[in-house]
Amino acid sequence: MNTPSVTINRVPSRPGIVWKLTLILIPLVTLGLLLWLRQLEVAALRQRTVSSYGTVPSFQFINQNGQPFGSAQLAGKIWIGDFVYTTCPGPCPMISSRMSELQKPLEKTDVHLISFSVDPEKDTPDVLRSYAERLQAEPGRWDFLTGPKSAIYRLSHDGFKLPISDGSDAEGIPVHSTRMVLVDRHGAIRGYYNATEPDAITKLLADTNHLLREQPR
Repeated sequence: MNTPSVTINRVPSRPGIVWKLTLILIPLVTLGLLLWLRQLEVAALRQRTVSSYGTVPSFQFINQNGQPFGSAQLAGKIWIGDFVYTTCPGPCPMISSRMSELQKPLEKTDVHLISFSVDPEKDTPDVLRSYAERLQAEPGRWDFLTGPKSAIYRLSHDGFKLPISDGSDAEGIPVHSTRMVLVDRHGAIRGYYNATEPDAITKLLADTNHLLREQPR
């Protein structure tokens, strides 16, 4: 006589159910916490004041198109400047890349980008134009300037209060700051942002947008 088989349906234990729910909830709670922290960071950046660090002295150099360019062309504009050179073996590619990142979020504004060459003898307008093309710099929005070395170095050191050296006492290569500088419509320096820091662009954009609201066109 065959004994009928009996199928036993096991009911999941309570600890097992709790463990599965925990595995599902942990990522959701973590995501929610990260979003909340991000909101707090954005709110804090919006509320912080944008300081002033003096006024940029008047200057005039030559841009990548061989045209005179300087304070007169930037009058009444918010602009962001940096100091780089095209053959830089160090941080310049990163600085220029970070500057390039600013183009898209600022495309509907009148904010201008300026890159001063600290090796102007090699960085002729033709060289700077090729460099600008590699970076896909928007014409009329991002200018690359060259000119007398003494004037550029004086502007960096005395005007922007940034360290700079022509490298004559080291390995023969220029040494310059990795900071980007935010300037308002009145020519006042409103912020310094180290391009090597991961949150530099976030802070710079937050302060730039603050200035755009503070100083509308």
